[in-house]
Amino acid sequence: MIAELQCVVLDCPEPQLLAEFYRSLLGGNVNQQDRRWSVDEDWATLHTPSGQVLAFQRAVDHLPPRWPDPTRPQQFHLDLGVPDLDRAQEEVLASGGTLLDEGTSERGWRVYADPAGHPFCLVRH
Repeated sequence: MIAELQCVVLDCPEPQLLAEFYRSLLGGNVNQQDRRWSVDEDWATLHTPSGQVLAFQRAVDHLPPRWPDPTRPQQFHLDLGVPDLDRAQEEVLASGGTLLDEGTSERGWRVYADPAGHPFCLVRH
């Protein structure tokens, strides 16, 4: 092993807002004290209950991906496991997410965008 993943960093126009959005989906603590990072108006973190950390970095000229447009690809996405897609969808939409692709009921996953336009999937587990 060469390295250990410390966090996943998402560029966005408003780091605190996006950190709060993902907290509403995953739980955890926004801007928890951590010697690895200092938080400010350009950087926010989310320490999730599972121990994973997401970080959000201000990008002034941020252009969100346009899924599934290949001219502005998604670049990366998160798969988030949920027991009930319909209930999870209600909560995602109420938190400020946008449904991009509902798919079919037998597919078992749906595509959303966070408030900064990053695609992510809810996957039934």
